[in-house]
Order: sequence, then structure tokens, then C-alpha cells
Amino acid sequence: MFTVYVIQSQTSGKKYTGQTSDLELRLKRHNGDMKSKLTSYTKINKGPWEIIYKEEFNTRQEAIKREKYLKSHAGRDWLNNYLGR
Repeated sequence: MFTVYVIQSQTSGKKYTGQTSDLELRLKRHNGDMKSKLTSYTKINKGPWEIIYKEEFNTRQEAIKREKYLKSHAGRDWLNNYLGR
């Protein structure tokens, strides 16, 4: 399974959208619990980060397609409406 997720910084309110096959491990990397070069945006915009939205998909291709949509203007609008923000 692959997960598309949106996390939000508890300190700055910034959001980050991504996809992964291991959400628990990925969140640890975003929060700095594990070293990773892949989390530069989340290092600059300090956490702690919390998951505010997630969806699961059978293939990485499906997850990437949804991730791209959620990063688009229309996708951000949809997400904000869905979350009531």
C-alpha cells in the first residue's frame, strides 16, 4: 500500500503533501527523529509535524497522481474545504 499524506507544522501552521509506502517512518523523518536528506522543506519549516489527512492506494502511480492533484491549486482548495479551513 502507498499513502498520500498531508502534514501540518504545529508551530508554523505550514502544510506539506507527500506520498510514501511507510507513513510512520516518513513522519519520523519529517520530525527529525531519523536523519534524511529528503526532508529539507520540513527542516526549514520547523515541526513537530502532525498528519492532518491521508489516503491509501494500491500502486505508487495512483499515489503520485493524487499527490500531484493535492499540490495543485484546485487540490489545495479541495483539501481546505474538506478540512473545513
